[in-house]
Amino acid sequence: MSTPTLAVLVPLLPFLGALAGLLLGRTAPGFVKPLAVLPTLAAAVIAVLVAFRQGGGKAIDTATELTPTGSVPIELSLHLDGFAVMVAVLVGLVATCVQIYSTAYLREDPRYPSYAALVSLFTSAMLLVVYSGDLMVLLVGWEIMGICSYFLVGHYWETEAARSASLKAFLVTKLGDVPFLIGLFALATDAGSFRITKILGTVAAGGLDHPTLIALLLLAGVAGKSAQFPLHTWLPDAMAGPTPVSALIHAATMVAAGVYFVARLLPVFAASRAALVVLAVMAAVTMVGSALAALAQDDIKRVLAYSTIGQLGYMTGALAVGDRAAAVFHLLSHGAFKALLFLGAGVIIHAAGTNSLAAMSRMDGLAKRIPDAFWTMTIALLALAAFPPFAGFFSKEAVLVAAEHTAGGHSELAPSAAGWVVLVAGVLTALLTAAYATRLWLMAFRGRGAAAPDHGKEPVAMTGVLWLLAIPSVGFGLLAGPLSDFFDGRELTPSLTTSVLGTGAAAVGAVLTYALWQRAQAQAALAPAAPSGAAAGSHATAGATAAVSAAVVAAESAAESPEVAEVTHDHPVVSTAPAADPGRALLGPLHRHAAVGFHLDAVYDRLFVRPVRATAALVRFLDREVVDSYVRGAGLGPRLLGGLVRRAQTGNVQSYLSALLAGAVVLAIATAVLANVNAGS
Repeated sequence: MSTPTLAVLVPLLPFLGALAGLLLGRTAPGFVKPLAVLPTLAAAVIAVLVAFRQGGGKAIDTATELTPTGSVPIELSLHLDGFAVMVAVLVGLVATCVQIYSTAYLREDPRYPSYAALVSLFTSAMLLVVYSGDLMVLLVGWEIMGICSYFLVGHYWETEAARSASLKAFLVTKLGDVPFLIGLFALATDAGSFRITKILGTVAAGGLDHPTLIALLLLAGVAGKSAQFPLHTWLPDAMAGPTPVSALIHAATMVAAGVYFVARLLPVFAASRAALVVLAVMAAVTMVGSALAALAQDDIKRVLAYSTIGQLGYMTGALAVGDRAAAVFHLLSHGAFKALLFLGAGVIIHAAGTNSLAAMSRMDGLAKRIPDAFWTMTIALLALAAFPPFAGFFSKEAVLVAAEHTAGGHSELAPSAAGWVVLVAGVLTALLTAAYATRLWLMAFRGRGAAAPDHGKEPVAMTGVLWLLAIPSVGFGLLAGPLSDFFDGRELTPSLTTSVLGTGAAAVGAVLTYALWQRAQAQAALAPAAPSGAAAGSHATAGATAAVSAAVVAAESAAESPEVAEVTHDHPVVSTAPAADPGRALLGPLHRHAAVGFHLDAVYDRLFVRPVRATAALVRFLDREVVDSYVRGAGLGPRLLGGLVRRAQTGNVQSYLSALLAGAVVLAIATAVLANVNAGS
């Protein structure tokens, strides 16, 4: 079987599995799990085979015209280069792990059949984006992912949070997709084709008439899909969906699609140096802002959500300095350890009965209850913090090396200003990333208080997947040398300068967070003994009391979420003791702002939501009170005339004859008058 034929099977098998799962979910429930796991697993195996056959050599292209359009043709085409085949392997691996994990995590969910089918469809759509060589076919997969995310994020649709989160994710991404679609049409018009290879040929020949406009329009869609500033606000709220869905969205689909799209069409963006500067600034703001926000979150899943936004910022930063090899290398590395982090967080939620870090910090012995999750989460957090020799170190260093190279003026694609912006933001984010990773580990696994609940060993379907993902989280970075053949032959090895900067910053963040955690632990231990009457007027005591109350409310809210209610055995009693949170000391007065995402949702509410709703209210008023008044008035005249005529219809024959006689007399008099007038003239 030829390589293109095998490649066609990769997105086709999950699609067929999704279709069969939807059709047989109710009538034959015994087939649901096999239909969820086996097609996705087969697609992953075939994706590995396709990658092996492609081998990082010359790209494999094949195409057939779907339908004549009369102008720009639309083709069903495949473009299999090193980037495409490696990303497809990641998608297949993570999707398979998610499907296996979900069989245990959602084993009691009555909507599991539709959930599994949507996950398969989601996977198929992402694989279509990865392998497609035509932008219109790519757009089909792009939009299918959008609608799948809407249904999966809203899986617990009984709750307001899930409904709002799914609608927000859909609307924000669609807000970016409108200019994205315009940019695609403009790009195809300039190039005369939607086919990616022809577009890149046109760019190389200098055939784009509006490179900056096209690049900025496309960036709007990328910002929405990959959750980059300012269209990133939907991703933290999307944590209202099941945890395995979060792993799939954050690690291998949806948010990865935007980064992959820019990497595939990087020459289009590089044709405008202004667009690269915009991309660099967007990446820098995203990296730093999301890392600060992650330090202030209590929900373990929201910490990881903001972490994803920041790591995507690293990827877009690498693209801004013209190095797509570093961007995709970090995308692959991040996909492995971020899937591990989310699935590990699911095990923690399953065992602890809450997703609140404040509640976990008041549990003793949680790490001993779930040793598999403890060790694998530790590995993933070390990879996230980019400590050597874990995967995140090598991929993040590749980004910093690319930024340093551009900052030194050695890049032919990107301006040095873009390099400096990405380099400075990247080093600062390395410090903050290590800080919030350390905070998460300490609060989740080093809590003090009542003993954590013991529910026995977690299902093998959940823990086995964690250890499988731990392998690339540890060793993937060691493949930097062989992977260069798949990534345009670009070197991905760290340099001494960036290694010292990045690792040093991470070490400072981790040590500082640990020291502040120890201080917070000591203060938390002394807090219950403090005399309430003597400290009644103290601002410090008031602040501590407010912090405790907020933590308790957050923990109670987390324990009442539908996901926690479904996957846990029982809920722990929420302690009123203060939580040892080093994030408050690290952020200081910024903490309350970072906890709500720096009020961006409130800003958007005032700038966009309220004006739109006010406009809608005005239109509704005009429609009801003005337009409808004319409509009602147009009907009122005939109704009045009809009422008058109806009064004449009495049913009395004498009245009718009298009226007829009177009419005849009037007509006779009128005729006589007109005759006299005519005779006189």
